[in-house]
Amino acid sequence: MHRKGPRLTRILAACAAVPVILTAAACSSDSGDSGSKSDSGGSSSASPSGKDNAAAVKQGAFSKLPEPCKALKGDTVDDLVPEADDKSGKSANSDDTSTRASCSWNGLDSNGTKGSQFRWLNLGLMRYDSNATLGSGDELAAKQLAKKVEEAKALDGAKSVKTEPLSGIGDEATLVTFDQKKKEGDFKNHRIVARVENAVVVLDYNGAGLAGAKGPDTKEMKKDAQDAAKEAVASVVAANKSGGESAKPSEKSSDKPAAKDSDKSADGDSDKSSKKPSSSN
Repeated sequence: MHRKGPRLTRILAACAAVPVILTAAACSSDSGDSGSKSDSGGSSSASPSGKDNAAAVKQGAFSKLPEPCKALKGDTVDDLVPEADDKSGKSANSDDTSTRASCSWNGLDSNGTKGSQFRWLNLGLMRYDSNATLGSGDELAAKQLAKKVEEAKALDGAKSVKTEPLSGIGDEATLVTFDQKKKEGDFKNHRIVARVENAVVVLDYNGAGLAGAKGPDTKEMKKDAQDAAKEAVASVVAANKSGGESAKPSEKSSDKPAAKDSDKSADGDSDKSSKKPSSSN
């Protein structure tokens, strides 16, 4: 491949900070009408009424999450992030990887005087246990899906924001696309938020042509993001098969639009920054 500019380290360092934000968000609750800390997954809490209420809440199908940096195949990472700085990915810290985890990849593919192509990919995984007070794991996951969609739409500098429901990715999924104009270039952003049973997958993928290079093909990026999101959902399902849990996504999953409720906290992610490589100076 072509050489990378000596200032690549600063570009990758700026992007590497993002997953930390995702994990920090996962550990807090933003619910204004509840003092509970159990909305971001973790163990179920019993209600004062005991067995009756607990029995009425459907238990979540999934009890664990896959390793986030192994939830996508190596070939998938190569396709989405050419010249990735670390193909094995960088995982964010989490106090409970069974309920929240994330991994990111970034890379700068330099073409000398013709400019460079920058790509950033982040995969966030969340799982919700049913709670006698807050609701079933599926319900909590659906609320988180809606929240993550709204979060992407409200990012600073987001322009030409569009959303659309997606079929064939878990039980429900939504795509958010938007542009961000930065001094380094025009960034094309894609976020797919998908729910499968009581788990949520948040896949962020962005890119830009730097130092005079042509911008990325948005149709190609959209297709690549959807393929990666499907793969991540399949990894969640597969991770639970060996544990004896129900691991089949709902067969109705291909036709549902995104949920509209929003509440509860969990892992988030997003804004990405970069700088021009030295080839542009």
